[in-house]
Amino acid sequence: MIDDLLKDAKHKMSQALQATQRDFNTIRTGRANPLMLERIMVDYYGVETPINQIASISVPDPRQLLIQPYDKSIVQAVEKAIQKSDLGINPTSDANGIRLKVPEMTEDRRKDMVKQVNARAEDGCVAVRNVRRHLIDHLKKAQKNKEMSEDELKRHEHDVQKMTDEFVTQIHELQKKKDEELMEV
Repeated sequence: MIDDLLKDAKHKMSQALQATQRDFNTIRTGRANPLMLERIMVDYYGVETPINQIASISVPDPRQLLIQPYDKSIVQAVEKAIQKSDLGINPTSDANGIRLKVPEMTEDRRKDMVKQVNARAEDGCVAVRNVRRHLIDHLKKAQKNKEMSEDELKRHEHDVQKMTDEFVTQIHELQKKKDEELMEV
């Protein structure tokens, strides 16, 4: 039972780490990256559909994305979805598809993005700590119900804290990489 709780907690902490990584991937860095478009949903015949399911996305050069919808009749819907998004990039259409020119980021914009990264990293750490808190609550209940001794409880609490620290450290490493990427000119 305790092993199952520990495995479940590790899985949930891993999911929090992965969610933080995905969140970081959607933050614009000044370089073109198809993952920037991951959160954009397009109204495709009345259904909100992720842009990567209705178009191919390529990077013809470091500061440009090329979006080629599979169905040419939805070019305007794709443009509209990009304009409504928080990317801050205006799309331009041509015969090949929709082009997004990623502008160079100003120093102030870079600093704002670093603040966003820091906030999202803290959200990831909070999620990991919440998993720890729930697990320790379960362990304390088990000890209260005489399913384990106080020594076992202390040992498990130590293991849980160690696991939590490892995941928080990984999140901070991801944050540091993203900060460096953002501040790179």
